[in-house]
Amino acid sequence: MSRPFKIEITESEEELKKRLQTARLANQKEQLQMLWWLKSGQVNEQQEVGKRLGRDTSTVTRWLQKYRLGGLSSLLEIKKALLCKTENQ
Repeated sequence: MSRPFKIEITESEEELKKRLQTARLANQKEQLQMLWWLKSGQVNEQQEVGKRLGRDTSTVTRWLQKYRLGGLSSLLEIKKALLCKTENQ
């Protein structure tokens, strides 16, 4: 069993629930679900979050680090792949 961890989630349960209901991308839904579980006290261990989402604990750790450093907008940021044109195209 992993040890409990501390994280300050600034958004309210209601706000997270609304965002979760309107999220379109699966990855964002998972991330919002994670925050909602933590905020509502349903989960208090990273290992349990990973188990519920079917994600490795390292993924949960990375998501929580993004949230800690940049908040919700950083966590939910969608990164676009850069397309490189070659001379033959």
